[in-house]
This record gives sequence, C-alpha cells and structure tokens, in this order.
Amino acid sequence: MKGHAATASTNAAVGGASAADRPWDRFVGRVGAYVALTKPRVIELLLVATIPTMILAADGFPSFWLVLATLIGGYASAGSSGVFNCYIDRDIDSQMKRTKRRPLATGEISGRAALIFGSILGVFSLAWFWFVVNPLSSILTAGAILLYVVGYSLILKRRTSQNIVWGGAAGCMPVLIGWAAVTNKVEWPAILLFLVIFFWTPPHYWPLSIKFRGDYAAAGVPMLPVVASDRTVATQMIGYTIAMVAATIVLWPVAGLSPVYGVSAILLGAWFTWSCIQLLRRAGHPERGKLDAMRVFHGSITYLSALFVMIAVDVILPW
Repeated sequence: MKGHAATASTNAAVGGASAADRPWDRFVGRVGAYVALTKPRVIELLLVATIPTMILAADGFPSFWLVLATLIGGYASAGSSGVFNCYIDRDIDSQMKRTKRRPLATGEISGRAALIFGSILGVFSLAWFWFVVNPLSSILTAGAILLYVVGYSLILKRRTSQNIVWGGAAGCMPVLIGWAAVTNKVEWPAILLFLVIFFWTPPHYWPLSIKFRGDYAAAGVPMLPVVASDRTVATQMIGYTIAMVAATIVLWPVAGLSPVYGVSAILLGAWFTWSCIQLLRRAGHPERGKLDAMRVFHGSITYLSALFVMIAVDVILPW
C-alpha cells in the first residue's frame, strides 16, 4: 500500500509539473506578462473619458468604426507609455510592495524585450492614428507619449513633489485625441475637458500616494505625501478640486449642454469636494478617525466616471 501511495504521489507530481510546463500555459503566462506591462487598469479609466468626449464632439453617436479605431489607437499609445514607464522605473518598482511583481521588476520579461514591445506599440499607434483616423490625432498621440515617458517618467518623477501634477498632463490627452478624431480640430470644449482631468489628477493620485508613502520614501521618489504633511496634501487637493469643479461648470455653457449636465456637475463636484474636506479635517484632528485616504481615491474614480457618463447622457437623450 505504501508503494502504491508513493507511486501515485510521484505520478501526481510529475503530472502537475508537466501541466505547468505545457507550451500553451507558458504562452498564456507570457502574454499576460506583456499585457501587464501596458497597465490595463490605468488605460481603462483613460478610455472611459474618450467615448463621451467623442459623443460630445459629434453631438450624437459618432461612427462605430471611428470610435473603435480611436480606442484601438488609444490603447496602443497608452500601453506603449506604460511599457516605457515600467522599463524606466524597474529599479524602484522592485523596492515597492505595490509594484514589485511587475514583469520587469521580477525579471519575467527582459529590458530589451520590453523596449522592443513598447516601441512596436508606439509606432503602431502613431501610424494607426495617422492613416486610419487623421494626422492631427496622431500628432497629439505623439505628444502624449512624450509627455508621459520623457516629461513624467524620465524628468519629473524623481525630481519634484509636483511630479504627478505636470506628468498627469499626459493622462489628459485622450480627450484631445478623441475630439480631434471626430472634428479634426482642437476646440474649447476639448480644452476644458483636458483641464478637468488635469485638475482631477492630484486629488486622485495623492490619496494613493498617502497609503503607499513608505514605498515611495524607500524608493527615493519625492511624491508630495512623502515630503509634506497630510494637512498640506489635503489642502492642495482641495485647491485642485475647486479648480476642477470650476472647469466642469464652465464646460456647461461652452459645450451647449443642458441643465441636466449642469446640475449633475455641481452635485458631483460638491460631493467630491466634501470628501476632500473630510480628509483635511481628519488630517488635522486624528481623534476624529482614520485618515482613510483610499476612500477619496476610489471616490475620485467614481466621480470622473459619473461626470463623463452624464456628458454622454446629456448629448444622447432629448431633454
């Protein structure tokens, strides 16, 4: 009986090992690693803003194929930026709990392979926008990649506590690209949408930086929560939030939207501003409870998603 048990155990171990080493499993794992380099969760939020922007620019539903083409190009360009960012930050990613499992930090994918992959995605996105959508969208895409890879990743991230403010401009580009894809122009509504996301970025990202400030400090990245008090961070978040809400309200008449959007923008803005004020109150009076910065982080995602959904709804539905 013991011999049979040992044989069965050995066969199971061999079978398990062979299953793990199957070519298909290795292929799927490698594809998953490359997809992870593109930071799909970040891209998802960026693309959420693109479709409502295109609906606003077209004053209705744009061509399905134009939307699809813009999303394909947008994913490729944002993915290219993400890959280059992972390559540049591979040294600090390995020191941070939140990022230490990224494929370049673990060595699952080599630096050379990542550079080739990122370059292919970037060149594809520029050519795709130029020939399938229009040249202006391709030019704006090139600007977005340069802003994120050179402006943020190479220059700002390790040198200034305001890195995410100016580096975040790259994350605002999808609205300009989406607008240009429809109109072949950049007009005031698109610029205001750019400003909405620009001012939204600090109160969105700084709460995450508060939670992981130890990681950033250990890696030598001077995010504002690393070098400033929670009160200072929360105060600056409120300032950016007020500017963001102002931009959403100015968009109302400039884009010719209805009171449905206007009231929604005011209510959503009041709600998110209050969440930032609550963060400031807890930062100044710890006895009032846990700082709970991640609640503001998740709330910022809900806020931006709801705002852009209301833009689309306002345009589509006859009020």
